[in-house]
Amino acid sequence: MSVMTAIEPATSRRHHHFGFWAAAWVFLTVLAFSTVPSPLYVLYAERDHFSSLMITMIYAAYAVGVIVSLFFASHLSDVHGRRVHLLGAVTLALVSAAMFIAWPALPGLFVARVLCGMSVGLTVSTATAYLTELHHAHRPEEVTARRPQLTATIANLGGLGVGALVAGLLAEYEPHPLVLPYVVLLIALVVGAVALLAAPETRQRRRPLPTYRPQRVSLPHAARAEYFAGLLVVFVAYAGMAVLIALTGTFLAEVIHDTSLAMAGLSIFIVIGVGVAFLVATSAWPARRLLAAGVVLDIIGVALVVVAAWLPTPSLGLFLAGGGVVGAGASALFKGTLSMVVAISPADKLGESLAGFFLAGYVGLSLPAIAVGIALEYISPRTALLAFGVAAMIGILASSRLLLGAARSSDLSDS
Repeated sequence: MSVMTAIEPATSRRHHHFGFWAAAWVFLTVLAFSTVPSPLYVLYAERDHFSSLMITMIYAAYAVGVIVSLFFASHLSDVHGRRVHLLGAVTLALVSAAMFIAWPALPGLFVARVLCGMSVGLTVSTATAYLTELHHAHRPEEVTARRPQLTATIANLGGLGVGALVAGLLAEYEPHPLVLPYVVLLIALVVGAVALLAAPETRQRRRPLPTYRPQRVSLPHAARAEYFAGLLVVFVAYAGMAVLIALTGTFLAEVIHDTSLAMAGLSIFIVIGVGVAFLVATSAWPARRLLAAGVVLDIIGVALVVVAAWLPTPSLGLFLAGGGVVGAGASALFKGTLSMVVAISPADKLGESLAGFFLAGYVGLSLPAIAVGIALEYISPRTALLAFGVAAMIGILASSRLLLGAARSSDLSDS
């Protein structure tokens, strides 16, 4: 009996350890799939004579999918379970990939992007909560949640960079540029789905099922100021990175006169890759230190990007360097605010709290990028970058005092 007691917890821990990395892989691949079209939009535009406004509308379809799923379904993992919810997200991503391949006309692109957005909306809060619970089951002796939060951040942001890089390289150097990138990510998604089927569930389905309601942001009543500060800052961080990514292809083509799809994908990867590398290097930093660093880095990075565009001879090197610094700042702000939200949220409402957090982030990822796409119909890319830079700096400075004050009032040194 004592032998069985010793074996079962060890087996259970290994099972949860496997589930942790299966969930991380799914998180990464779903987010990677979401940015596959980014370097390919220029090919769609050339083939079908899309304007920048039409490309913006296709992006808006993705944003609508994200926000709708965050509002109407992301919180249901608290009710039905994490694994089944994540499997649903992967299924939507697989259908979206199949549609990109089989129906590449304009209506198909709209539908595929909406489904892709829905899969992301279902994934981000569910996978973050799932990783936290799997880690706790694997290592119950650990008090902090640093490892799952870092993993979630790397999967979230790293996936965005990997997807753009893979798509850009395949489209530039391999045949069938509007098919092969989706095939590669479809295979990666299938691998993730199979692994997820073997992962353990961490939240059993509620019996009886509660009455359905749309997402209601669950505010930690004892820490409302900290929570709202986190929402504001993740909005600003995502907005800055989204606008930069949205302008990268246009900047390269119209200002630098570089139309390489590989360079477009690499530029996006640098923005996000530097951010991920910065987080790995600073994984032991407390939340408040990350937040302070994020504010400074975001301001410096935005300034470098704007200067790169407005030099007498625009500088690709300075633009990429500034993009990398923006990525580092946004990643630090994202990780710091995520740590704060997890630390102040009740365990039984974590999914709802995270849904509100990601809802703010993806509104930031969507609306400013759409606004810039519309603005490009009327102003030059350099003017758009200047306007973005001014707005971003105002937003960062306005939110930083509230954010750092909230972090100071919370005990986040061990989060």
